[in-house]
Amino acid sequence: MNQQALSSLIWSVADLLRGDFKPHEYGHVILPFTVLRRLDCVLAPTKAKALVQHQEKKGLGIAYEPFVQRAAGQTFFNVSDMDLPKILGDQDHLRDNLLSYIQGFSDDVRDIFSCFDFPVTLDRLHKANLLYLVTEKFTKNLDLHPESIDNYQMGLVFEELLRKFSEMSNETAGEHYTPREVIRLMVELLFIEDDEALSKPGIVRTIYDPTAGTGGMLSVAEEHLHILNQDARLSVFGQELNDESYAICKADMLIKGQDAGNIIAGNTLSDDGHPGKKFDYMLSNPPFGVEWKKVEKEVRAEHEGRGMSGRFGPGLPRVSDGSLLFLMHLLFKMRPAKEGGSRIGIVLNGSPLFTGGAGSGESEIRRHLLENDLVEAIVGLPTDMFFNTGISTYVWIITNRKAEDRQGKVQLIDASGMFQKMRKSLGSKRKELGDQHIKDITRLLGGFLEARQAIVIDKDGKEIARTVLFDDVPIPQAPEGGRVKHIPVAKILHNEEFGYRTITVERPLRDDKGNAVLSTKGKNKGKVQADSALRDTENVPLSENVETYFNREVQPHVSDAWIDTDKCDKKDGRPGIVGYEIPFNRHFYVFEPPRELAEIDAELKLVTDRIKAMIEGLSA
Repeated sequence: MNQQALSSLIWSVADLLRGDFKPHEYGHVILPFTVLRRLDCVLAPTKAKALVQHQEKKGLGIAYEPFVQRAAGQTFFNVSDMDLPKILGDQDHLRDNLLSYIQGFSDDVRDIFSCFDFPVTLDRLHKANLLYLVTEKFTKNLDLHPESIDNYQMGLVFEELLRKFSEMSNETAGEHYTPREVIRLMVELLFIEDDEALSKPGIVRTIYDPTAGTGGMLSVAEEHLHILNQDARLSVFGQELNDESYAICKADMLIKGQDAGNIIAGNTLSDDGHPGKKFDYMLSNPPFGVEWKKVEKEVRAEHEGRGMSGRFGPGLPRVSDGSLLFLMHLLFKMRPAKEGGSRIGIVLNGSPLFTGGAGSGESEIRRHLLENDLVEAIVGLPTDMFFNTGISTYVWIITNRKAEDRQGKVQLIDASGMFQKMRKSLGSKRKELGDQHIKDITRLLGGFLEARQAIVIDKDGKEIARTVLFDDVPIPQAPEGGRVKHIPVAKILHNEEFGYRTITVERPLRDDKGNAVLSTKGKNKGKVQADSALRDTENVPLSENVETYFNREVQPHVSDAWIDTDKCDKKDGRPGIVGYEIPFNRHFYVFEPPRELAEIDAELKLVTDRIKAMIEGLSA
C-alpha cells in the first residue's frame, strides 16, 4: 500500500466521527491515534526485553530509564505491560487502560499526548460510544510496523494526514501550516550551494526552525536531503509556542526516528529553547504583523543588558511587528564562518524591507545585515500564497559564507508573476507555485543571474504566457494583434545601493524686516538661529558625497540653507544619520507610456456609440 492509500485508510476513521465531531475536529482524534498506533508497533519487537529491564532495575531501586531505552532500541520506551491489542480485549475498562498505557511512555511521548489534550478526546469518544470502534479500527485494520512501513514513508503518511487536517480547518491553517510548495522553494534555495557536499556519504548536518509549527519546513528539508543522499543525516531542532502544533511537530519527528527532545515548547523570543546551540541551516515562517508586547520586557532587557553579545543587539523593531526579532534570533544562531558558517531562509512580509527611517530599529537591523554582507538574495512571492493572508511576501536568504562573486552584493528576484491559479481556494490561498516556477527561481539564484522575462499579451490585453529569458530559452513570438512585453525578473545590486544618509537642512529664522535672527545664549550664541518651521531633511545616497549633493540639489533652490552638523551618525560621527531600506518594487518598476490621445478618444467613441444604440433599442 502506498503512502497516499494508507493515509486515506487512516483518515476513513472520520466516517465514524461524523455527527459527534465537527470536520475540523477530526484531526484531534486521528493524529494522536496514528501516533499511538505507530509507537505501539515500533516497540512491539522489544517490548518483553524492556519490561524485564524495568522490573529488574526498579527492584534494585536504581534509575531504570537508560536501561529500558537501550533495551527498546529507540529514543523512547513504554514500561506498561499493556499494548493496544491487549487493551482492546478489555472493552469494559478501555478508557482507563488507554490512559494507563500512555502514562507508561517516556517523558517526551507523554508530553506529546498531553499537548494533544488526548485525555479529553478519549472522554468525548467514550461518551459518544465511539472509543472502542476507533481503537479497533486503528489496532486491527492498520499495520504500522517498521517492517511494513519505514520511518521515511511513515513521515510522508503523517504529512498527508496533516495536510488533510489543515485543509479542513483552513480558518486557522495559516497559523501552523506553510504551503508545501513555498517550503520546497525555500529548501531548494537553502541547500543550492551545498548539493554536492550534502551528497557525500556519512554527512551530518543540523537544521533549526524557531517557529516550527507542525514541522513542515523541517520535514521537507529532511525529504530533500534524503533524495540527495539516503545515507546523509539531518538532525532537526525546533521550538513552537502553540501546544497542538508543538505536539504534531514532536510526534512527526518521533515517527521519523528523530530525537523528539530537540523540539521545545515555549516562546522563542522570551525563552530560547536551545541556548548556546548553533546550526548549519535555519528556516522560519514567523507570524506576520503580530505585536510582541507580551514579551517586550524580556526582549528589551536582553537588548539593553547584553547588547551585541545577545540576540537583539542591532536594534528593536516597533512593537506592532516582531518578525525582525525572529530574524535577529536566527542570526545569533549562525555558526561562525570559520566553522563552516550557516544559511538561513525566512519568509517575511513587505514591512521589514522599508519600514522605519534612518536611525530607527528596523533601519538599524537592515544596516547590520547589509554592512556585514549577510543578505544573499530576496525573492518576492505572488500575493494570495498563504492560507491566512493575501499580502505580498518575501523569502530572504541570509548567509555568512557567501561565494566570492556574491560578496558585497544582493540579488533581488521578482517572482510575483510566477504562479498558477488553484482550482479551489483554501482560505486566502488562491495561487500556488508550479514545479517550473520553483526551477526557474532556483536557477536564477543558483546561477547568480540578472535576467528579464517575456510576457505574452493577446489582442484583448490579457496575459497568456510568461517566460524567464535564460540564454537557452527562445524569445516568444507575439500572437496576432497582441504583443510581447519584456520586464526585469532578477537584478544584482551592491549593498551600499540600499543605504542613504538623512541630513537635516536648516534655514534662518528671520525678523519682521527679513533679517536673520542671531542666538543670544548657549553654545550657538552669535550664530544664525534656525527656523524650525522651515526645517527639512534630505536623503543622500551613501555612494554620494553629502556636500556635493547639497550644493547640487539644495543650494540652488534655497541659497541661505545649511546642513545641521550637530546631527551626526552614532557609528561614523559624520553629519547625517545613516539608514538602509530595500525598495524592492521600485527596482522592478517599468514605466509604460500612456496610449495616444486619439486612440483613447476613438475607443471612448465606440463605447458611447454602443451605449447610445442600446438606449435607442430600449426606447423603440
